[in-house]
Amino acid sequence: MAVWAGIVHRREWSCVSCGRVERHHLEKEKCMPLIQVDLSRERFERSHEVIGAAIHSAQIEVLDIPPADRFQVFTPRESNELKFDPTYNDVDRKDLLLIRITAVHMYSVALKKSLFANIVLKLSLLGIRPDDILICLTENGFEDWWAGR
Repeated sequence: MAVWAGIVHRREWSCVSCGRVERHHLEKEKCMPLIQVDLSRERFERSHEVIGAAIHSAQIEVLDIPPADRFQVFTPRESNELKFDPTYNDVDRKDLLLIRITAVHMYSVALKKSLFANIVLKLSLLGIRPDDILICLTENGFEDWWAGR
């Protein structure tokens, strides 16, 4: 655990781009990831609340984001809108739950892999097959965000 300018930071919160640990790289209130979930309309109606809670719980546990930083957009899709290869990456995909995460470039590869594993574990406990989950994390800089201030 490190303290920078009175803000407590945990885990691997150094800048991946430059390796420096500076306040502008680490302010937790600017670090919330944006989650976008595309899923079948049927799955959305049946379980979007618990899916959202599971993803958010994984972010809190792995990325150490504040619990109030929940920004999720769900897009229910008709069956003909989800096109996917059922055997890509040697899996047996029957459905598609696409999770897109946009985050500031600050997390290590190990931490991102841990987040993916935690999300998949939590969703599998809800009866969602790991083979049906596709997660994509896109990173950008602090300068690419506007969150009301």
